[in-house]
Amino acid sequence: MSISIRLSEGELAAIKDYARAYGMTVSECIRNAVLERIEDEYDLKAYNDAMEEYKKNPVTYSLDEVEKELGL
Repeated sequence: MSISIRLSEGELAAIKDYARAYGMTVSECIRNAVLERIEDEYDLKAYNDAMEEYKKNPVTYSLDEVEKELGL
């Protein structure tokens, strides 16, 4: 699959320089950046959802308690 994006000359130069510095192609660099951003957004949503749940029921367990409950 192919995707086209519009970049200024300065933006493209910055991406090329970054990619070259890390031994990547421009395509790999952009793909990695986008996928990392998506993962970060999912992680942030999971965190926010967990915090909301914790606020509703603020119960915590120690590592020892969890291990005992799981039989570890």
